[in-house]
Amino acid sequence: MKEIIDIYTDGACKGNPGIGGWGALLCHDGKSKELFGGEALTTNNRMELTAVIRALEALKRHCQVRVHTDSTYVQQGISTWIHNWKKRKWRTSDNKLVKNVDLWQQLDELAQKHEIEWLWVRGHSGHDGNERADELANKGVETVIGN
Repeated sequence: MKEIIDIYTDGACKGNPGIGGWGALLCHDGKSKELFGGEALTTNNRMELTAVIRALEALKRHCQVRVHTDSTYVQQGISTWIHNWKKRKWRTSDNKLVKNVDLWQQLDELAQKHEIEWLWVRGHSGHDGNERADELANKGVETVIGN
């Protein structure tokens, strides 16, 4: 049986756009690692994507991963929408450049290095991993506000 790493991610934004934060909780074999950060001017969707990117960057080898996110934007984007975006050279069906294309391209590249199951979870519903990721994202906001 392959070892599975569970990753819980979340983004937060005070204003949209505004001060943002991202958080990620990586869990494996009874151990966990917490990551967080923030940006002065960003959007909630950028922070949701950044959380997943930073978590995947923290993996040092090919892994089997379950990414838990409360963002349908991330879950649907990477599971469904990205295939047509790539066929259209990162353009939407109405020929506009995909929003946050820089982050989608990073995520696409990182995702190809692992076996990933993309799971959507309802936010703020008592799911321990998601609640902790939310706390970390808000901690990321505080790193920006505190500076």
